[in-house]
Amino acid sequence: MTTETTLDLDIKQRLLEECLRQQTDFVDNARRAMEEAQTSANESQSAIEDKFESFREACQIQRDMFAKQLDEAQAKLSILKRIVRNKVNEEVALGSIVRTDAQNYFISVSLGEIVIDGEKFYAISAASPVFQVMAGKTKGETFLFRDKKITILDIC
Repeated sequence: MTTETTLDLDIKQRLLEECLRQQTDFVDNARRAMEEAQTSANESQSAIEDKFESFREACQIQRDMFAKQLDEAQAKLSILKRIVRNKVNEEVALGSIVRTDAQNYFISVSLGEIVIDGEKFYAISAASPVFQVMAGKTKGETFLFRDKKITILDIC
């Protein structure tokens, strides 16, 4: 393994760790918000029924919204846990770091910009439009995205 590949794998591991940290925070926050909404709904049950019925319904709707967010966050966390930290990708796929002449990507889940050692990477999902046009491509290939020709400089 070359020094460059070792450095790229280190960056991949750090990107993955940051994505896992952020996604775990999302899961924890969604779970906490859902539980708080459920607790509020439960507490209102002992109050005067008619007066607090609409409040309880609002709490249930809020709990359901947070439950949906929790499910989505857990699904993304599951995707991140499937990424192999020490795999060098030869083509653009889940878990790849893709450096282009436009910007750098980490194919994982949509989390936006992550900076590692001053270098910007955009954590994007396999469902994103930019991934769809570069999927399966290799180093040196080009793709067209939003009427702009983009060249893949490196993949790890």
